[in-house]
Amino acid sequence: MIVATSSGSIQGVEDGGVVRFLGVPYAAAPVGDLRFRRPIAHPGWSDVRDASQHGATVAQGPYQGAMGELLPTVVVPGDESLNLAIWAPTPAATPATTPPLAGGAPVMVWIHGGSLAHGSNALNAYNGTTFARDGVMFVAINYRIGVEGFSVLDGADANVGLHDALAAVRWVHREIAAFGGDPTRITLVGQSAGGNVIAALLASGAVDALVAGAIIQSGPPSAQPAKRAGRITNAIAKHLGIPATRDAFLAKTPDELVAAQEAVTAGTTPVTGGLGYAIAIDGDLVPATSIDRLAGGAASRIPLLIGWTSEEARLWLNPSGLNRRLGRRHLVAARILFKIRRSTYAAYRRALPTASNGDLFGVLAQELLLRVPALTIAQARAGAEAGAGTWVYEFAWPSPVMGLGAAHAVELPFVFDHLHVADARALTGDAAPQELATAMHGDWVRFVRDGAPGWSAWGTDETVRVYRADGGHDEPLPRADLWRAWG
Repeated sequence: MIVATSSGSIQGVEDGGVVRFLGVPYAAAPVGDLRFRRPIAHPGWSDVRDASQHGATVAQGPYQGAMGELLPTVVVPGDESLNLAIWAPTPAATPATTPPLAGGAPVMVWIHGGSLAHGSNALNAYNGTTFARDGVMFVAINYRIGVEGFSVLDGADANVGLHDALAAVRWVHREIAAFGGDPTRITLVGQSAGGNVIAALLASGAVDALVAGAIIQSGPPSAQPAKRAGRITNAIAKHLGIPATRDAFLAKTPDELVAAQEAVTAGTTPVTGGLGYAIAIDGDLVPATSIDRLAGGAASRIPLLIGWTSEEARLWLNPSGLNRRLGRRHLVAARILFKIRRSTYAAYRRALPTASNGDLFGVLAQELLLRVPALTIAQARAGAEAGAGTWVYEFAWPSPVMGLGAAHAVELPFVFDHLHVADARALTGDAAPQELATAMHGDWVRFVRDGAPGWSAWGTDETVRVYRADGGHDEPLPRADLWRAWG
């Protein structure tokens, strides 16, 4: 199948009623003088471009230790890393249960996670065939990550990775009709750092006219002052013995910068602190933290599905054994550093009397980074006049692998209905419940297709869909008293 885009024609591959177009550039290759600059339009091509293979990935290193066993890394060499992958349903493959597509198929734009330092659309876990099978056009994007995407440098543009994501969304809105997609029914979906990116885009107002909905899976709606966000950039510069300037970083190859990045971030995690990448408050695309903007009314007319897993922090704490090494002094330090009130800490200690210091540390980190911000946004949106609905979920199925439980990222194979994929089994084991995957994937399809997932929007009854082994259950907010302990 050949499709004409504004940059040139591309040829996809049809397989089983799904047409895939891989490695499709949405912006020029970010090389040479385009490094550390906002993306610009691709110059185009004249011949029909082969879109049968994934495009280049952004320079990155693999996850280390036990994390590397759970979360794979795929590296595809090349310069044109600002590309996307499309899985498009053919009319013949559209399920009989799906309403006729008068304006084309609804579109899901997937933004991967990875702490703003890892990930790509080439991972098997993000294959969009299952969504296309169910009548949803699936688009997975690459964006600059790590040192190339989120450095804070004198003489460089800020948040270029975030600008990449925005450029990709604009490309989809402009071009997707040619693939059979409906540009008025685009839903942004992202997990972890991908959810962070989506929160920032929603908060900015830049996608108000481009998208019809958003799903944030375990994504912290955060941004940091540029000075704080730039600590990792300064550490990399110091490690290399160069100034934190665009010119100095341009003199290093992406691989050299990634190696320095790996050196200064060794042993750090998103929940225990240390150096890591963050979206910077830049006074432009990011004028304030995402939670402040979203709770203040930004994107209030865009339907939002938001949620978390019930044991987020176990991804970083349990496989590595770090949970056993965290003691009371770490809890005290965390309480002081993050300004957790004594009464709030005491409420959690009373509610979890048998929890180890490491487990309690993980619970508090999860609440602070993910659950409380998500509920703050949901509560504020529910009180807004003439706003769109907000739906809240919690994923609670415990994986038996490495003591993960319902850890960060364990929900991904269920959202994608990918329990058969080897990368999924690394997180879930071999006996994950298909009933749960069918239910969760179906709710995501329903939200993208209809703008609502099929349960009550967040309101005074505080209804949450809790995903367990046998599917989704509509329940009152779990641990509501602990949420209120934060004030």
